[in-house]
Amino acid sequence: MKIDKAAIRQLAELLDETGLTEIEVGEGDSVIRVSRGGGVVASAAPVREFPISDPGNRLPATMEIAHPAPASAAHPGAVTSPMVGTAYMSAEPGKPPFAAVGSTVKAGDTLLIIEAMKVMNPIKAEKGGKITQVLVSDAQPVEFGEVLMVIE
Repeated sequence: MKIDKAAIRQLAELLDETGLTEIEVGEGDSVIRVSRGGGVVASAAPVREFPISDPGNRLPATMEIAHPAPASAAHPGAVTSPMVGTAYMSAEPGKPPFAAVGSTVKAGDTLLIIEAMKVMNPIKAEKGGKITQVLVSDAQPVEFGEVLMVIE
């Protein structure tokens, strides 16, 4: 397989510029995916080749980004984890989540629960608004300062 290092570098630079963690560009059956974060991605699709000999070579202008970038802790609506623990999206297994993408919450509403050392800690909304991103799933371990949700 021939690998075009210049195309990979261009995609990596685009990740840095936009703050994305993954980007995929494809045309037909050919796909190039660049990801940061230590994940391993396997694909049976052939890699699209971009000729290195062409100094004017550019990635397609119609490139689509697969996923929106997760919000950073600096985002004004970011809800961050105040502790290390396990996130639970509902009060009991099988019950509806406290909050989901698109739901409206008020200040003081419970968004999720974090279990730490056998204690269930409700995480409440500091402000009201609409949930635009939920970045954790039920029973997922979370770290201190990790962005859990975004309220706008």
